[in-house]
Amino acid sequence: MKLQIDRHLIPKIILEKVVISSIHFPSQITHLVLMLINKFCAEHESPSMKLVTGIFQKLNLRTAKVPVVNKMVIVAFVHPDLGIGGAERLVVDAALALRRKGHQVYLFTAHHDPTHCFPETTDGQLEVTCVGDWLPRSICGRFMALWAYLRMVYVALYLVLVSGLAFDVVFVDQVSACIPFLRLRRQAKILFYCHFPDQLLTQRSTVLKKLYRYILDTLEECTTRQADCVLVNSYFTASVYHNTFPSIGSIPSVLYPSLDFDKFDRYSSLTLHDVGLNIDSTCMFLSLNRFERKKNLNLALESFSLLVKKVRKQHASALHLVLAGGYDHHLQENVEHYCELINTARSLGIMDKITFLKSPEDRVKVALLRAAKCLLYTPDKEHFGIVPVEAMYLGTPVIAVNSGGPRETVVSGETGILTDQAPEAFAEAMETFVTGKSNRDTMGTAARNRVISNFSFVKFSEHLNYIIQGLMDERKQK
Repeated sequence: MKLQIDRHLIPKIILEKVVISSIHFPSQITHLVLMLINKFCAEHESPSMKLVTGIFQKLNLRTAKVPVVNKMVIVAFVHPDLGIGGAERLVVDAALALRRKGHQVYLFTAHHDPTHCFPETTDGQLEVTCVGDWLPRSICGRFMALWAYLRMVYVALYLVLVSGLAFDVVFVDQVSACIPFLRLRRQAKILFYCHFPDQLLTQRSTVLKKLYRYILDTLEECTTRQADCVLVNSYFTASVYHNTFPSIGSIPSVLYPSLDFDKFDRYSSLTLHDVGLNIDSTCMFLSLNRFERKKNLNLALESFSLLVKKVRKQHASALHLVLAGGYDHHLQENVEHYCELINTARSLGIMDKITFLKSPEDRVKVALLRAAKCLLYTPDKEHFGIVPVEAMYLGTPVIAVNSGGPRETVVSGETGILTDQAPEAFAEAMETFVTGKSNRDTMGTAARNRVISNFSFVKFSEHLNYIIQGLMDERKQK
């Protein structure tokens, strides 16, 4: 005689005989049992599901996190221009993080200059393939966005049709227009990292420009929607993304950029003289940003000029400002804005107190950040801003505009000062460090501790690995 068991009672039996007793088992067995029950309940709708749900809630096991079993994944990164900048640093860090987790990683880009890039892309750590650099960046300085889209489409087609790489996941950032072409490989999952909606990074001054951007903006929203997973760099960007793309119902997840502490620690003993900088100032302020107009570097110059006038002569003689950042001679804006800043410094009469540095090496950047009285971070509504995090890790407080990403990284009055985007406000904040009202050492210690707790490379790697594994397992991303 066969024993007949109502299948609706099976979840109840499992829960009573296995789950309740499994609380005495090692955690790995408990997690395995929970996974089996979840799978069974998902496949068999029954009245006893209410019982399953209830017991799960009472045991607080419903939301238990199951450790990710790491499977090797082949990840292709597609990026428009692998130079030096915050977006490029994020891509390089993401590739390194996944590589260290045991995944195979390959980078594809439309431009990679070995003399103007992060060293990890040339020293053998990461494999970079550059294709399509023969395509123009613009036509007579116009249609830059269109050509950026076309160059990325070319890279995507090369990856799918020519490279021969059997990739599992594609990590795309900045330009989403290539996503439909990456869909030609149907088995692959697509992750899109949105640093900031592209349509918000330009002006629409004429009717023709409005029409041109309407087409590109519509394309951006439609193609972004096709990604399997969208990540953003801050909650500020997440809110902007939600408002910019109303037709995309899902909310993107936040994956903060991070720091590889080892990279900074290896240069921690270097002084300015060790890296060839003869700056003897005892009160040096530092601005570290790409030479682009949107970075608002004039604010640093104007604020410093006001500070020199405000403080006493003995303090003024010790003041110095360093303007350093990414500079690419191929980019017309970099060349033009660099000259504009020099002319501004001359007109303000502070040229003798200013040092300009183009694309400083990592060792130079670390020495500058460690020596600075504080960092001046001038962009308004910055999407995230990795430089303040770098400064804080090295024990340097930050003065930043009270908007965007810095509101999530800098704690005003504790790790730095958030203030208005005005020369007077910045000069007033800078003066507190000159007079000692703001204690650099106390703030610097708090700043370093905050970065270690919230923006470590280990934390970034674990989160990204969980997401990649989730794409492969089709697990809902958190």
